Amino acid sequence: MKIIILGAGQVGGTLAQSLASEHFDVTLVDERADVLHSLQDKYDIRTVMGKASYPSVLRQAGAEDADILIAVTNSDEVNMLACQIAYRIFNTPTKIARIRSTAYLLSNTLFGNDAIPVDVEICPEQLVTDSIKRLIEHPGALQVLDFAEGQVKLVAVRAFYGGPLVGHALSTLKQHVPSVDTRVAAIFRKGRPIIPQGDTVIEVDDEVFFIAAKNDIRTVMSELRRLENPYKKIMIAGGGNIGERLAEGIESRYQVKILERNADRCNYLSQSLDKSIILNSDASNQNLLLEENIENTDVFCALTNNDEANIMSSLLAKRLGAKHVMTLISNPAYVDLIQGGDIDIAISPQMITVGHLLRHVRQADIANAYSLRRGAAEAIEIIAHGDSRSSKVIGEKIEDIKLPAGSTIGALVRENQVLIAHDDIVIEPEDHVILFLVDKRRIREVEKLFQVGVNFF
Repeated sequence: MKIIILGAGQVGGTLAQSLASEHFDVTLVDERADVLHSLQDKYDIRTVMGKASYPSVLRQAGAEDADILIAVTNSDEVNMLACQIAYRIFNTPTKIARIRSTAYLLSNTLFGNDAIPVDVEICPEQLVTDSIKRLIEHPGALQVLDFAEGQVKLVAVRAFYGGPLVGHALSTLKQHVPSVDTRVAAIFRKGRPIIPQGDTVIEVDDEVFFIAAKNDIRTVMSELRRLENPYKKIMIAGGGNIGERLAEGIESRYQVKILERNADRCNYLSQSLDKSIILNSDASNQNLLLEENIENTDVFCALTNNDEANIMSSLLAKRLGAKHVMTLISNPAYVDLIQGGDIDIAISPQMITVGHLLRHVRQADIANAYSLRRGAAEAIEIIAHGDSRSSKVIGEKIEDIKLPAGSTIGALVRENQVLIAHDDIVIEPEDHVILFLVDKRRIREVEKLFQVGVNFF
């Protein structure tokens, strides 16, 4: 598959790295020669220097026979124009554009082949906002991923000393929660993956990924750590696009305060938001944090566009008594350094965005895809098609399916019914199968496993 990526920023560069590791034919376009040379030295990709919306540049990048064009430059207008040119001149089959402005996204008639031919619009700010909202709604979780329109959730938690299941084998899980059906999809211990078996013993500080129906999540979490009370008070550092979107999405259910240093932006936020309290201040103002009772804050979210400012304000907030801190980190080199200490959760916008983009690149029928563990692991929702003659999985028990090493089926969704994966469950046509791969390089093997034979058509 031939893929053209327009824009070698954090999202474009990370996406190029991810796709190159899976041996896709990737061409990266950007106006900055030094950035392109750096990425080309590291990864097996082709690069073209030039303006992303110029027909001559797209032709040089190979748009005439490209399968997918992904426009992720910093300009919405350039992204949309590039998709328009790819459609009109080169007839590119799939066109994906990063669109950040809500002025474009709110229009119901703007995108389509008879208007602006963008097949998929990606809004990183909204994706990040949705991810943070899920974390706030599930106190104590490190990650929360939605599948089958939220019917099933894959949740990562850190096992705490004193958790009922800590020190016990996974085979005893049913005894601990007899009324709930769940499955542990993966365990990461000191950064290394462990494929869960019945005799696997949960240890303190294990990062445990489990899958369950949405109404059973809190019950399962209580087995691995002390169950926390629902959050009430949220403080947001940074009133930019993400901060505004988050406040707008949660202010009806939580007490929200926003710290924003720009006075004009504060005035705008005070008019656009209904219940949030807007404070014109730097997030590193210790006196103000104390005056605003930071010690009673359940979650401090540092969401400015400056990594260093986010890290320092988060560390200060935690030292002054904030119960939990979530920090937006754009530099992937920082993420592993800070998460798990005073900073509870480091949020990587480019990994969230790349995970969302992957579902449109995969060759199987992927309903959802998430990039995990800094891109090393992946969770996918794949739809099984065909019949017992044309498919390697239809009509087969889960225990008989030859999955790649490190892959686990966690659950199925069948006509709105959630079925946690057990060995004797048989895959049926149109099942939504949720898998966890500790090594995303095996994704091609999973795709081939679910491909439908030609005799089906």
